[in-house]
Parts: sequence; C-alpha cells; structure tokens
Amino acid sequence: MSRIGNKPVMLEGATFERVGNLVKVSGPKGTLEQEIDKNIATEVKDNAVHFTYTNPELNAKQGLYRALVHNMVVGVTKGWSKKLIVAGVGYKASVSGNKLVMSLGLSHQVEMEIPSSVTVTCPSATEILVTGADRQKVGQFCANVMKKRPYEPYHGYGIHVDGTHLIRKVGKAAGKGKK
Repeated sequence: MSRIGNKPVMLEGATFERVGNLVKVSGPKGTLEQEIDKNIATEVKDNAVHFTYTNPELNAKQGLYRALVHNMVVGVTKGWSKKLIVAGVGYKASVSGNKLVMSLGLSHQVEMEIPSSVTVTCPSATEILVTGADRQKVGQFCANVMKKRPYEPYHGYGIHVDGTHLIRKVGKAAGKGKK
C-alpha cells in the first residue's frame, strides 16, 4: 500500500483537470501537463485531488503520480527555484540576453542557452538563480550548468547547489612531515 499515494494533493490556488490520460494543472505561474496511467483514478473533492487504483500492482504508480501532481501544483502556485554557487578564482557568471555566460577558468567563455520555461538571474557574479514552474526543467538546467565545471574537492572550485554538503579533501600536504 502506498502511503504517499493515499495523501490528497491540496489545490491551493490551482485548478486540476483530467482528460483521458492527460492531467492539466493551471495556476498563476502557468500551466503544466503530465500523462498518467489510465488505471489510476483521480477525484477532486473538497479542493483536493485523491488518487486511487484497482490493481495492486499499481501501488507504486499511485505514489508516483501523486508526487508529480503535487510538484505541479507547487510549481504553478509558488514556483521552484535553485541557487547555484560558482566557486573559484576568477570564476563568474552573468546573463546576456537569452544566454548564461560563464568564465570558468577555461581559455574561452562558456555560453549556455536558457530554455523558455526557465528564468535565470545572477544576483552577484558568483551566484546563479534558476526559477521556473516545472521542477524537472529547473533541476535539469541546473544539472547541465554544473556539468560545465563539476565541484572539485581539493580546492573547492566548481559549480554547486547552495546548501549541499560538500566534502573537502586534504591534499598532499597531509603526508609531509611523516617519516
């Protein structure tokens, strides 16, 4: 039995509509669509969406679709955001038109096109703020940015999400002095 799937999704300022396999959630920040399994039944009752299934094999899918719809509701009402930190000597980022331009210690500047569903701002030269209604697209764009210069544990250089636990390693200096 899915415990997450049994919890209703509260529609706080959003509207829920299902046509066949397609679920559409609308709110002040936009509209999102998701296909769900036809054997998962949805019912809107008391401004909340309830998910039920008939076949016991669909237990996990009930929780999956409930979580996806919850993320859609949060996205169209509050929105999703991630803050990236660009750490390194001379590393910086800026937004120029529809492109994110980064200096990452390479011989050239790294330019990335910003998708239309995502908004990117740079509050400072070492911070990148990615916001949008679709959680998956925000996370995927952040992953693509971090792939350009992964976090390096010896010096702490690279791009990482603010608030993540980063492991720092001791370099060769730890071994000096032992005989």
